[in-house]
Amino acid sequence: MKLAITGSTGLVGKKITAELKAAGHQVVKLVRKVSNSENEFSWNPDTDKIDAKAFEGVDAVIHLAGESIASKRWSSEQKMKIKQSRVKGTKLIASTLAAMDNPPRVLVSASAIGFYGDRGAELLTEESTTGEGFLAAVCREWEDATRDAESKGLRVVHARLGVVLSKEGGALKMMLPPFLMGAGGPLGDGKQYMSWIDLDDAAKAFIYLATEANTSGAVNLVAPNPETNANFTKTLAKVIHRPAFFPVPTFGVKALFGEMGEELLLSSNRVSANKLVNSGFKFTYPDLESALKHELN
Repeated sequence: MKLAITGSTGLVGKKITAELKAAGHQVVKLVRKVSNSENEFSWNPDTDKIDAKAFEGVDAVIHLAGESIASKRWSSEQKMKIKQSRVKGTKLIASTLAAMDNPPRVLVSASAIGFYGDRGAELLTEESTTGEGFLAAVCREWEDATRDAESKGLRVVHARLGVVLSKEGGALKMMLPPFLMGAGGPLGDGKQYMSWIDLDDAAKAFIYLATEANTSGAVNLVAPNPETNANFTKTLAKVIHRPAFFPVPTFGVKALFGEMGEELLLSSNRVSANKLVNSGFKFTYPDLESALKHELN
């Protein structure tokens, strides 16, 4: 197959690109820089510029691009960047596909489990209502931005991604240093649920949704076994043979990270993977210990 991808330089995008190429698929990249190969095309969501030739003959599009949500504290300016990079970019992709005579059949557009907001121990499915807070508002607009592609008749999937586990980046890379020094521990009261997914399974799920599945609409990209933060830190400590006796109190998280810390580290999301599993997807790392051993050992 021939697939187009945005965000190919990110943590998940690099893995997806490598896996697609290894499977013999042709990959077309949309890049913010000047394209320097026949399989690269320039686009700039900020100025609504895109080369529609990127999608000619393409079977499916995987759209991942967006400003990092955890690279810095959430100032008003940073929050605007996070929102606009997702909403404007997705609208541009969707409207470009809708204007084509023969568009790709599938658009798998990234979203996030932040859609649900802070929900305690409630088990959240794709049918659950949206929540409150900045991330929930971003995810709503992000998913709504695909409307043109849906109207054109494309199969559109909103891949609501959980916490991606990889030592190369994301939450796990940020958590490791204090744990390796023996100073790790739960965040806040540790009761908040973390719905995670191994990087390999995340990439495999995006490819599956683009190339094999028949499902559409929202799909939670999380492992079948969400864990509380307390259990997560306990398992991480066990895998790397370090103690986890130093909890970070709620006020400490808020002082260090502000609003970002509240929504990313203290918010509770207990998210179901049933729709993905029932569609036929097979996880390689369905439990936390096996995922952490794979990533860290």
